[in-house]
Amino acid sequence: MNDLRELYEEVILDHNRNPRNYPCRPERTNRSAHGFNPVCGDEFFVHLHVDEGIIRDIGFDGAGCAISTASASLMTEALKGRPAEDAQRLFSEVHALLTEERQIGGPGEFLGKLTVLTGVKEYPMRVKCATLAWHTMKAALHGNDQTVCTE
Repeated sequence: MNDLRELYEEVILDHNRNPRNYPCRPERTNRSAHGFNPVCGDEFFVHLHVDEGIIRDIGFDGAGCAISTASASLMTEALKGRPAEDAQRLFSEVHALLTEERQIGGPGEFLGKLTVLTGVKEYPMRVKCATLAWHTMKAALHGNDQTVCTE
């Protein structure tokens, strides 16, 4: 378990210091959504370019804590170039990983590198930080133009 914790810390710090697909160039996208958590002040815009059911490009803008920024960065890496159906499935898997008691791995494991987010469960107040970008991505994917809030 100590190895997983070290990996969690390493990945979170790396993606916070060097977020991937940030800042985004929204002029290259065709779907966007805004997410805001008023309790902690995390605020992101997630921008997608979806063409023929494939997420051709994805990125984010905004600011948040290390966990929310790292989660957004990991999300964009995981989704770029994948079918939109995979985005919905990954959203569900990450949400379950962070909010339910479950084992990591097993048949059909779909999360890959995203399993490091399980370390967030040690800090229950931070789960909303880790899921903000994911909820915002889901809203963008479905064309929801209302601000997403994890509170």
